[in-house]
Amino acid sequence: MKRISAFIFALIIVNVIVSQVDVKFTPANFPGKSGEVKIAKKQIKNADILVFNENNFEEGMKLYKKAYELNPNNSDLNFKIGYCYYNTTHKYDCLYYFEKAWKLNPKVDKKISYYLGRGYHLNYNFNEAIKFYNEYSAGLKVQTEIDEINKYITECRNGKEILKDTTKVEIINLGENVNTEYREYGPMITADGSKMYFTSRRKNTTGGALSGDGMYFEDIYETTKTENGWTKARSVGTPLNTKMHDAVVGLSPDGQRLFIYMDQNGGDIYVSELKGSKWLKPESISSNINSKHHESAACISYDNKTFYFISDNPALSMGGRDIFYSTLDSYGNWSPPTNIGNKVNTPYDEVDIFLHPDGRTMYFSSKGHNTMGGFDIFRTTKNAEGQWTTPVNIGYPINTTLDDAFFVTTASGKTAYYASVRPEGYGLHDLYELRFAADEVTPIEDRVLVTLVKGTVRDAVTTYPLEANIEIIDNNADEIVSTFVTNSQTGAYIVNLPSGKNYGINVSKDGYLFHSENFNIADTADYNEVVIDIDLQRIEVGTTIVLKNIFFDYDKATLRPESFAELNRVVGILNKQPKLKIEISGHTDNKGSMEYNKQLSKARAKTVVDYLIGKGISADRLTFEGYAFEKPIATNDTDEGRQLNRRVEFKVLSND
Repeated sequence: MKRISAFIFALIIVNVIVSQVDVKFTPANFPGKSGEVKIAKKQIKNADILVFNENNFEEGMKLYKKAYELNPNNSDLNFKIGYCYYNTTHKYDCLYYFEKAWKLNPKVDKKISYYLGRGYHLNYNFNEAIKFYNEYSAGLKVQTEIDEINKYITECRNGKEILKDTTKVEIINLGENVNTEYREYGPMITADGSKMYFTSRRKNTTGGALSGDGMYFEDIYETTKTENGWTKARSVGTPLNTKMHDAVVGLSPDGQRLFIYMDQNGGDIYVSELKGSKWLKPESISSNINSKHHESAACISYDNKTFYFISDNPALSMGGRDIFYSTLDSYGNWSPPTNIGNKVNTPYDEVDIFLHPDGRTMYFSSKGHNTMGGFDIFRTTKNAEGQWTTPVNIGYPINTTLDDAFFVTTASGKTAYYASVRPEGYGLHDLYELRFAADEVTPIEDRVLVTLVKGTVRDAVTTYPLEANIEIIDNNADEIVSTFVTNSQTGAYIVNLPSGKNYGINVSKDGYLFHSENFNIADTADYNEVVIDIDLQRIEVGTTIVLKNIFFDYDKATLRPESFAELNRVVGILNKQPKLKIEISGHTDNKGSMEYNKQLSKARAKTVVDYLIGKGISADRLTFEGYAFEKPIATNDTDEGRQLNRRVEFKVLSND
């Protein structure tokens, strides 16, 4: 199996298997009746075949334990059981048997010091682990073996420091609606945390039979969060799930695009679009991203213009698997990959990535940096200069002495998800929710600086959901930051707006007047979530919309540059509808006299009309008027109400 999201779990059982083929075990002498002894020896012989010939540690251990019931004080048997545990997901349990084997016979195996070091390491007894690592390394002469032990010792020292400041987090199993006795991993979550996709190797997957590693083929499943918890997980079905391995490795923040690993050309990334409630047939993301090498794990920026992924391309990698990125050009093509750099990538493997919707925070798993054992999860942040900062270990108890990966968060940063093996689990690997204490997200470097806007776009009259185009505009730069399409069946959308810009949001559909919203978000603004349901008006006589991204200098009729993007959309509608005639009207709050506000509102409306004429719109299609505070749409008794009343409107006069 080539699937990368399963590789971490595979590493749990292959980490040192190959190096142990030279271990020789002699049959143990068992007390008891001759018949029992004969059965026990046969069990051990059969278990040896399972363990050392077939790497089937779970079944081998069952047979060893049957013999163990007859004689629990045999050093060889204890060592073998410890060795089986060490090569399963329950690695922690190996220490009891390694310790017992060593106490019964300090020379039970020539690598007993190594295994005791590993056992203590896995159980967070770092001082004892270092002692046995040093004891074992004293007799080593091969540099690669010396380097391995030195790496373990470094991890123990890191672990001692990491445990001094543990993360305040509640770890909650997602329950039997999601987890099974089989493996669940690779959770991918929409920005608002309402929908999750994940990979499972449970029975009855589309592949049906067992794959080459003795487990069922991977399939992609989905579940929805409700007030009562997560719904019963169900397969996403075809065309995403096939008779081969199918695994989700990335999800766009709005949940409309799913990135999938497929066993093609050594391992490639594919993308599928959500059309209503159906996923379209996956297509290769790009020939510039997929290569003859192994590409896996993916995430995309909030503006859909930067794609991050993992590859082991030796020509570009700094060692093993690295994080790369590709950017989208104006023609919709992805650029050749660029290595994210040696501040993030290490000579070891980086294997799993997740980009937070704020566009500046990335989580990934690595064997490098200051890991405390195997793969740990790290966080890096893009600074004001666009450089990624030195990665920070996110700490214990999320990171453990085993391999840790598949970490994703909601946009708020207060809830995260990952896969883990824990005592309360339902099976081999379960999905867990991480709920962080409030003070875990208060340090300035950890603040989530993003506004999440979501809602539904509907027809204003019929209330039917609409598939509409959404543009995110940087008003100051007068450029489109990103484009999205609402779900064709539900009209739903999710938009992420990182802090620090004046954004215009434009929602449009042919035959309708556009709808605009404005968000001026300070660069220090914390996470905020806004729900805006949008009703689009058909282009009909009498229809009026508010132009929310028209800005004037204070107490003047001078247009500010951030208004141009909105005005150009009006130009676009008028060009598409050549018979359309409109009125531009100015409105104010009730501060000041009626006469003064009449003059100001009319002058502002005229300025807008002059701009449209300057863009080639015929003057006979345009009229303007100033209504001062004659037509309020909100109270004038509050600052918020007065702000709503200060506006420019667009009204359809005729369209024939």
